[in-house]
Amino acid sequence: MWAVIVILLVIWAVLSIVGFVFEGLLWLGVIGIVLFIGTLVFGVVRQRAVDARH
Repeated sequence: MWAVIVILLVIWAVLSIVGFVFEGLLWLGVIGIVLFIGTLVFGVVRQRAVDARH
């Protein structure tokens, strides 16, 4: 599960960097940051739920 989350985090980080490097793609940078934070929060919440069950 963590492998998928890490891969998604890398993809969102790359999209954010590309979005901020090219001025016309600023929206892509913002979406990348939002998705990065959302994925990170999802991973942390899911991990805590798994830990709580054990």
